[in-house]
Amino acid sequence: MTLNYPWLANIWSKWQFGLEHGTFSSATLLISEPGLGTEQLVNLFSSAVMCGNYASEACGVCHSCQLMQARNHPDFHLVKPEKEGKTITVEQIRTCNRLAHESSQLSGKRLFIIDPVESMTESAANALLKTLEESTKTCVFLLITYKCHQVLPTVMSRCQRWQVPKPSSQVMLEWLSKEVSSTLPSFVAHINDNAPLATLSFLEREQGDKYHQIEREFFDCIKLNGDITSLAKLLSSSHEEYLKWVWYLLTDAQKVYFGLDEAYFTPGAKVLAGCLSYEKLYQQSDSLSRLTEQLKEYTGLNSELLILNWLTKFNEEVCS
Repeated sequence: MTLNYPWLANIWSKWQFGLEHGTFSSATLLISEPGLGTEQLVNLFSSAVMCGNYASEACGVCHSCQLMQARNHPDFHLVKPEKEGKTITVEQIRTCNRLAHESSQLSGKRLFIIDPVESMTESAANALLKTLEESTKTCVFLLITYKCHQVLPTVMSRCQRWQVPKPSSQVMLEWLSKEVSSTLPSFVAHINDNAPLATLSFLEREQGDKYHQIEREFFDCIKLNGDITSLAKLLSSSHEEYLKWVWYLLTDAQKVYFGLDEAYFTPGAKVLAGCLSYEKLYQQSDSLSRLTEQLKEYTGLNSELLILNWLTKFNEEVCS
């Protein structure tokens, strides 16, 4: 297994050094944003830790490596929510705690991956604390978070923290140029949070036309000659992605008011800045941020109805 993402090379090199010299922490918190390929770093680390021959990389041929390849290693434990959008329960963590105090079945290390750690209930997080404190070098915990602000401080304080860095624009563009043959519009990486894998997915799914459709229908609604209900339905069909695009459009338009004119701004930013005041743009982007967080936190909400309500208030603000 090789590392395909150059922006992860530095952190992986440091992890290998720690594994090779026995200084890698028994409890580690890996902090990342989505779309940075963190999964590959975790897989490399897991394979290296469980290898029976080498300390800092997987040999690929020993019994432990073969068990890892078959996803059947008795000392490797991946703890995730049982269903997407659900929590990691206290019962799952108690099982972890029990296994952590047992002997290794193959006389090697035991590895526990908790992904994502912010999905633990408060009682589950509290149940994990003592085990993290008492963990030894032969029992390794790797906790992964994409929402660091939601991790309990008591959990964070018991772990060595590593932040996955975002690549520079040059590194990302060089990597993308090897992955796709099409030309990369300057705004695409911007609306995908400059996350390489999210940007690549955007290009592979040919989402450029969808972005322009949303921007076009959004402007129609602002000019009061568009169908708000239709736009709300469209935005709700993939609200986590599409609302983010609209948010970037609104915030880019705000920057235009301060004389900024970056090549990566969303295509309609200048036009939008000419349609609405800075105050209205700020109010609506702030309102959209709160709506987006609400939809992320409470997955059972009627996204189409809430988005329609936001668009209706937006039009009221435009007309006032």
